[in-house]
Amino acid sequence: MKYKYYSSVGIWRRWMGGILASMLLAGLSNCQSSAGEAIAEQQSAVLSARATTTDSAVAVVEASLPDSLRLTPIAPLPKLPDSVRRAVQNLYAQLGPEAAGLRLPVLERACVGYLNLRQTGRVSHPGVLAVADMDLPSSEKRLWVLDLNKGEVLQHSHVAHGRGSGHLRAEHFSNVMKSACTALGFYRTQDTYQGKHGLSRRLRGLDVGQNDNALRRYVVLHAADYVSKQHVQRYGQAGYSRGCPALPPDLYRAIIHAVGEGGCLYLSGPGLESKWLDGAVAARQFATQGWK
Repeated sequence: MKYKYYSSVGIWRRWMGGILASMLLAGLSNCQSSAGEAIAEQQSAVLSARATTTDSAVAVVEASLPDSLRLTPIAPLPKLPDSVRRAVQNLYAQLGPEAAGLRLPVLERACVGYLNLRQTGRVSHPGVLAVADMDLPSSEKRLWVLDLNKGEVLQHSHVAHGRGSGHLRAEHFSNVMKSACTALGFYRTQDTYQGKHGLSRRLRGLDVGQNDNALRRYVVLHAADYVSKQHVQRYGQAGYSRGCPALPPDLYRAIIHAVGEGGCLYLSGPGLESKWLDGAVAARQFATQGWK
């Protein structure tokens, strides 16, 4: 089955990410506090090796995959100030092996959007960012909840896409009512309520024309049996929602609490454009507030 070949890519990413992260930590532990420049150089070298080695090896593996399983390339954001780019690269190095499957360009866009939204006050939960790479197949754990200040992965999970978006991979995205599609873009996490799926958290879409029907479509974070470990193991992928980023029953409460109310959720995917990817605004916000 095709998904098994792709899953091997994910396993390889996590294994290699773990080895390189261990190298980084070992190197840092051997440095004295007075050797700040040496630490920074070593961290930069390991980050570069991690990105180059992982990308090169994955490119070789993906070259043998059918077109339907090849990820969509993401170009770095143009005109992004070096201060923000370096901050994201440092964060990426800190996150370690649990974030090995999170592509750096996806993280970069998520962080820039978070900084823009913090600057405008549209998200109010400081230092927490949830990122889902919906270009990855649903057989992979493609949702990360990050603590930006500590450089930690709080949660890492499978997440469903809408049945109108595709099968193993989501290929179609829509903001249209009753489309049963996933809608890409930035979301503000809203209040919680008890619904037919138990504890759920509402989502407000912040990209006009792309996901701003989320509240009217009842797109929420909720638990679903079709995202459980057992379902993924049996069928080789998660099942489908009606457009919600549905979560595993054993993790949904932890994820819903981790993102909090007023948090930032970024659903990344092919073709996404957002006005919240303004590098100049992100740089001003980071210079004054950091990740707060």
